[in-house]
Amino acid sequence: MTGVLTCVSPIDGSVYAERPVLSPADARSVVTRARAAQREWAARPLDERIQLVLAGVERLGAMNDEVVTELAWMMGRPVRYGGEFGGVKERATYMAEIAPQALAPLAVEDSAKFRRYIGHEPHGVVLVIAPWNYPYLTAINTVAPALIAGNAVVLKHATQTLLVGERMVRAFHEAGVPEDVFQNVFLDHETTAGLIAARSFGFINFTGSVEAGKSIERAAAGTFTNLGLELGGKDPGYVMEDANLEAAAATLVDGAMYNSGQCCCGIERIYVAAPLFDAFVEKAVDLVSAYKLGNPLEGETTLGPMANRRFADEVRTQTAEALAAGATALIDTSTFADDGGTYLAPQVLVNVTHAMRVMCEESFGPVVGIMKVADDAEAVRLMNDSPYGLTASLWTADVERAERVAHQVETGTVFMNRCDYLDPALCWTGCKDTGRGGGLSVIGYQNLTRPKSYHLKRA
Repeated sequence: MTGVLTCVSPIDGSVYAERPVLSPADARSVVTRARAAQREWAARPLDERIQLVLAGVERLGAMNDEVVTELAWMMGRPVRYGGEFGGVKERATYMAEIAPQALAPLAVEDSAKFRRYIGHEPHGVVLVIAPWNYPYLTAINTVAPALIAGNAVVLKHATQTLLVGERMVRAFHEAGVPEDVFQNVFLDHETTAGLIAARSFGFINFTGSVEAGKSIERAAAGTFTNLGLELGGKDPGYVMEDANLEAAAATLVDGAMYNSGQCCCGIERIYVAAPLFDAFVEKAVDLVSAYKLGNPLEGETTLGPMANRRFADEVRTQTAEALAAGATALIDTSTFADDGGTYLAPQVLVNVTHAMRVMCEESFGPVVGIMKVADDAEAVRLMNDSPYGLTASLWTADVERAERVAHQVETGTVFMNRCDYLDPALCWTGCKDTGRGGGLSVIGYQNLTRPKSYHLKRA
């Protein structure tokens, strides 16, 4: 019997979309067609591939009104925030602009005797396994540069955002990208693992949980398939005594609560220098108390439901454990429409310690713990006291001090006076259990191609 993937809407618990999974034979057929189409695609001029990808992005943008509503139904983000197209366009456009230089051969010698250079060869077929929390943004990080570099792409989206892959592929096909060059698939875990184990792909990019990342690695064991993995996060903010208090509180609270806290690089823990601690906490509480939790289809809603009840229940459990261990909750949750299900009231915790899961394990929800620190050394020790390392946010007026602290923080990206942002000119990467590899920037193209050396001796 064929399996079915079901997207249950966090808005009201209704079934929003269903799709049958591909059989193993049909899944292998997808890969076969992609391999055949990739050769012709890679043979096209680079500029032609770039223009077709950009046209696909523009076509996707033309669908944005429908996309925003779909996202609200599938994963709960309020429609007032307008979807993800701004970031999608920014990232795709930047990667298109740098492609001619990033993919140009690296010349070593061009003399009367020799022509020597290093080229960039596409991997072939790239599998993108995208998450639900930012389904378009996370997918475009790999889809756009992979296609531009001459790869074919197979996109597998999370069940919670079941319709995203279909819409992306339709937009690119309507713009002229060949159907077999960019394909959307609905797969169960077993079939996905089987394709990976059979060396179906030259590169796999996965964004998701640590445990799922381990499953990808196990499936790929012995195949030498190139992997890019962005896994868990527990990103810290550190507010130094010379920080702009208003800006720090507003930005870090937004970084903790936006998308109901369901952000890969969202702020999950905040450390504040002692002189600013009380004032920072007061401002944070005021900001969080002003959120409106409700139906994401309503324009006044600023905090939507979490994508799935089990995600909300994990946040509730972590919060309850912290309170039982001595933490103090500062938000009156009775003023929010918390239904005990997907609609979860935001929370700010103080008197927290790293003995509590809410300060050490990924919460991925609208809760943040705030701790007082004595100096940079204590802040660095606490920021590094985590199995994850995606981003860290430092708040100070002193650039040199920020750089000194940044050098000591175990993370993939360090921000000064901002957070929860992905700069396409910089490599998006992590360390420790956050994963391996890197996307976007010139590094992204290096990961989506393999080096090939040419040593040509002239007669």
